[in-house]
Amino acid sequence: MKIEQLFDPATSTYSYLLWDEKTKHAALIDSVKEQVKRDIKFIKQLDLKLEYTLETHIHADHVTGSGLLRDELGSQAAVHKNSKSDCADILLSDDDIIKLGDESINIIYTPGHTDTDISYRIDTAVFTGDALLIGGCGRTDFQSGDARTLYHSIVQNLFTLDDETVVFPGHDYHGFTSSTIGREKIFNPRLGNNRSEQEFVAIMDALVLDPPARIDVAVPGNLQCGLQQG
Repeated sequence: MKIEQLFDPATSTYSYLLWDEKTKHAALIDSVKEQVKRDIKFIKQLDLKLEYTLETHIHADHVTGSGLLRDELGSQAAVHKNSKSDCADILLSDDDIIKLGDESINIIYTPGHTDTDISYRIDTAVFTGDALLIGGCGRTDFQSGDARTLYHSIVQNLFTLDDETVVFPGHDYHGFTSSTIGREKIFNPRLGNNRSEQEFVAIMDALVLDPPARIDVAVPGNLQCGLQQG
């Protein structure tokens, strides 16, 4: 599986273009509406067939480009079933498998940041969205967040992957592009060195954060695949 990491500087969002080298079938994880023209140009340059746009969750900080990409390239929009999104083509569940040519993408349900969070795993990498970040994790103070749930999602579902598994997060604000499961198990200040659930919940409860600047636009927009008018 080939992986290309893309970046939206306005929201510090990473998008990921994955494709099977043999069939040229592709998927785009966490597209950004403002970057759709860039993504379409890049996909056409690589002579890929975009089969899926995959969301790691219903985002509160940016609007997806999945609807526009579907209109232009005929892809299918996929998000977790808890979103109850009417516009999505595929509602995903834990342990689902998405076939991409001869390759497979495995779905891991990783709620806690929201109740729609999923991670996408291929053989050597996992795309964790906002659940597990490099040296951090997603906030749990809004939009169906729950610190205890997130703790178990990370410790039981992500930290049990091979230590060499590359972690590709949904965002980074400090200049990093990737990590590994083994590195996060040791160095993540919220979760590393076998922090207990109680310690993690205390850390998360002590955070004082401003609401995402675009939450009033992003959440309803993402439930409509980025096609909401107004």
